[in-house]
Amino acid sequence: MSVGFQRLLFKLLAIAVGLRVILKSNPYRVVCIFTLLKRYFYPKNKTMCERCNWGNTTPNMIKYHDEEWGVPLHDDHKLFEFFVLEGFQAGLSWQIVLNKREAFREAFDQFDPVKVAKYTEVKIAALGENAAIIRNKSKIAACVNNAQRFLEVQTEFGSFDKYIWQFVDFKPIVNSFTSLKELPAKTALSDLVSADLKKRGFKFVGSTVIYAHMQATGMVNDHIVSCFRYNEIIVNYNQ
Repeated sequence: MSVGFQRLLFKLLAIAVGLRVILKSNPYRVVCIFTLLKRYFYPKNKTMCERCNWGNTTPNMIKYHDEEWGVPLHDDHKLFEFFVLEGFQAGLSWQIVLNKREAFREAFDQFDPVKVAKYTEVKIAALGENAAIIRNKSKIAACVNNAQRFLEVQTEFGSFDKYIWQFVDFKPIVNSFTSLKELPAKTALSDLVSADLKKRGFKFVGSTVIYAHMQATGMVNDHIVSCFRYNEIIVNYNQ
């Protein structure tokens, strides 16, 4: 038996096992089966199983695209992390922020909103001297303010998750863009969310920042339809 034939049998066996699980429990059967077949028979450099172009640039960007971006997020701790990072991204590229992500985690107590909300002027000044992060004093001060406002929202709604996801009726918006050129920088909905956050005292929450947050945390699925993650994320909505 040739090596090639053995590999084919292995792929077919893996698909058979996957289909058995899918057909038993998943409501998105057709989409999931199609995605599974693509992943086994088409390498990621093929058009049929391509990745969003922006996610092909560096190893950490690939990992972020493939594992985090667009996945519905409901953990308040992680939501606060993205809230902070998106605020620091304002006017910069996401790659810059992503490169400094671990440094941000260390500098901001692993993005614990309770701890960040208690930062003093001395702590804020020290962060402004930390070369490992983005040393924008206005954004650092806004982060502390936003942590305080974040806790207020948690008190009012029970969680920040309940507050932010109410704007999409607790269900992700699934777009169907075929090109990155079609992706909006902001929408009427992000305008609405931004306005409400500003009313509550949050800072660095312009509509563009908020739409980026919505994309990152899966409130909207903005992977292009030909990206292998587009259907994979849809398949997992009800799991």
